[in-house]
Amino acid sequence: MALWLPKGLVPAVLWGLSLFLSLPDPIWLQPSPPPQSSPPPQPHPCHTCRGLVDSFNKGLERTIRDNFGGGNTAWEEEKLSKYKDSETRLVEVLEGVCSKSDFECHRLLELSEELVESWWFHKQQETPDLFQWLCSDSLKLCCPAGTFGPSCLPCPGGTERPCGGYGQCEGEGTRGGSGQCDCQAGYGGEACGQCGLGYFEAERNASHLVCSACFGPCARCSGPEESNCLQCKKGWALHHLKCVDIDECGTEGANCGADQFCVNTEGSYECRDCAKACLGCMGAGPGRCKKCSPGYQQVGSKCLDVDECETEVCPGENEQCENTEGGYRCICAEGYKQMEGICVKEQIPESAGFFSEMTEDELVVLQQMFFGVIICALATLAAKGDLVFTAIFIGAVAAMTGYWLSERSDRVLEGFIKGR
Repeated sequence: MALWLPKGLVPAVLWGLSLFLSLPDPIWLQPSPPPQSSPPPQPHPCHTCRGLVDSFNKGLERTIRDNFGGGNTAWEEEKLSKYKDSETRLVEVLEGVCSKSDFECHRLLELSEELVESWWFHKQQETPDLFQWLCSDSLKLCCPAGTFGPSCLPCPGGTERPCGGYGQCEGEGTRGGSGQCDCQAGYGGEACGQCGLGYFEAERNASHLVCSACFGPCARCSGPEESNCLQCKKGWALHHLKCVDIDECGTEGANCGADQFCVNTEGSYECRDCAKACLGCMGAGPGRCKKCSPGYQQVGSKCLDVDECETEVCPGENEQCENTEGGYRCICAEGYKQMEGICVKEQIPESAGFFSEMTEDELVVLQQMFFGVIICALATLAAKGDLVFTAIFIGAVAAMTGYWLSERSDRVLEGFIKGR
């Protein structure tokens, strides 16, 4: 039985399929773009030069037992010079100095390759320290330990113990930096030779300083006890060598907004928002209001919500009032909905059959499929040779033929499919 499709359906399906296949990978299969990240900071040229020299020295260690690889070592040493100081060894070492991804190392090696060759063939004996000769003396990228800046000035505290050994000299060993000391926790002063804020000297000698923490709120103290305070941190007041919390809320030292109240904390204070019912307040909740907000009224000691819906406030037809916190709103009554500013009765849609939205052409196709399936099923059973099924099949075909040709059958089946 041939299956008839509505006019225009096949071209539409084929067009949609070709359009889908012509698209790039579906969105859900496309990889997500990588997250944007800031580029890593570039290393100081001195650090790059130090890394290059360290890698060069490792290459020398790796090739220390190598030779030219020939069979006659005596002849090679006589004719080609010793491998230890040969150009061949230098080339092998330089090939592995920089990793493939280290752009700064490759750039520095390109700029200094002739200097490295000069050191290898002419300066190696008199200045065996390649880092000192290349990075400090020749390229002037680095300074000796304990010094900093273009002129390699001594760090605070001296070159032997920069920053007293309790901090880091900014730019130490490079031709940059300010030379200021970044002291460890508990230490301070220009060269980290004093105890910092909140610490006291627990031990000191000519070369050693131990700083221990003061009692919590003490900024300066003579010992670890609460009564050893000499100066207090901000938010505390010194009283008989003890630091007492200042109540900023009670001394009007706080600076809170008009709709906030102050809460004292240790060494400070917090500003918190008043309750919605309050216009200004002295604390939390509707019972600490200075005045009530619009939509609230004083009931005893509290500001409580006014129920505006107790009065006629929604004049619109089919409207009803809904009370809210501090106000109200007008909504449509049950069974009505808002449309163009008025409440109109909701229209309940008629119930429709499962196939009510199908076109006439689609109904014809479905009818053909329905009868085709039934007849094929009966034909399959009859083909088994069973006389009972054969008789049922012949009778069904005759009945369906007559029913199909009758005008009444079309109306009944169409009504059944449409749910009417």
